[in-house]
Amino acid sequence: MRYFLIPALLISSSLLLSAQDKPAQEEKADGYSFTVKKEIPVTSVKNQHRSSTCWAYSALGMVEAEILKNTGKTVDLSEGFVIYNTYAGKADNYVRYHGDCSYSPGGLCHDIAWCAKNFGMMPESAYSGHIPPDTLFVHGELYEASKGFLDGVLKNANRTLTPSWRDAYKGILNAYMQQPPQTFVYEGVTYTPESFAKSLGVNFNDYVSVTSFTHHPFYESFVIELPDNWLSYPAYNVPLDDMMAIIDNAIENDYTVNWASDVSDKGFSWKNGVAIVPEKVIEATSGSDAEKWTGQSKSDLYSFDGNVIEKTITQNDRQKAFDNWTTTDDHGMVIYGIAFDNHGNKFYMVKNSWGIGGKYDGMFYASVPFVKVGTTSIYINKNVIPKEIRKKLGL
Repeated sequence: MRYFLIPALLISSSLLLSAQDKPAQEEKADGYSFTVKKEIPVTSVKNQHRSSTCWAYSALGMVEAEILKNTGKTVDLSEGFVIYNTYAGKADNYVRYHGDCSYSPGGLCHDIAWCAKNFGMMPESAYSGHIPPDTLFVHGELYEASKGFLDGVLKNANRTLTPSWRDAYKGILNAYMQQPPQTFVYEGVTYTPESFAKSLGVNFNDYVSVTSFTHHPFYESFVIELPDNWLSYPAYNVPLDDMMAIIDNAIENDYTVNWASDVSDKGFSWKNGVAIVPEKVIEATSGSDAEKWTGQSKSDLYSFDGNVIEKTITQNDRQKAFDNWTTTDDHGMVIYGIAFDNHGNKFYMVKNSWGIGGKYDGMFYASVPFVKVGTTSIYINKNVIPKEIRKKLGL
């Protein structure tokens, strides 16, 4: 998943987005007001900037929230360490497939577990992946340079490959991100990435992906057909109502949900801090007389006044949107709470990774219909799946 238009602000990792931090439970925006029902403490909003690496930020945000829940300790994990090693893994995969697979900055949330198991984890204080004086990622050149190099390796006239290409590729990564240290000191203790990952008290084998599509049997697993799923990682397939029940059960039991979704729909409004699915379909006006004379685009014609009637989403609606590419794998975020609007409609509270911009300082509210239709998958601790669903999945 990937997304590019990101504000350039950061807040300190020592701050928490939690119920205790907010002076009141009611949040207001133009046309919308929200009353919080359940809010799970999460770590600070980060900024992926121009790196298309939301998958790392959102998945680590979920892990940080679980550490916070289990220990009361705020840990700022290094997205750069995960990104560095995942880039290298994707490069190896790309060459092994002779270039006949995806190589991109995008990924899926389960990539963090692959990194933890194979390379470990690091805190942000030990490795940021930034080249000073930069403090935010700008990875366009890194991607183009590394992709060009790999394509050159594949086209070389030697007919065989030498092991040297991997060292040369690492040289590119090191130039743009620096090489991670082999050991580091954190809170007075010397760690390797592997020993630090073990010290977190997180079992990365507990995390699973769940989705809901009808082109595969329910209560079985399948590899989601997404270009960024370079690991061909399977997801458990459940009916739509079960997927929503899993999300609700996670929140009710103080676990956040790593949410992969489409945010390209015009019902997603970062400006207004909401994501909705209006029942009335608005026709595109690009190039029309309406746009010419009123200056209104399709997004302008959607109402975010808090009185919109939303569409009832069915399993068929969800499948159709995935099949016709209306729903694509755009963005990874963290669902960390449940709230209700002024009409009693249920919304999910979402932590984003675009810095502290937007209506709600880095978060927004997604309606139930939006989550139902736009979710490509969720990544969760398997222990939050209701027992009856776990039994059907054989977990």
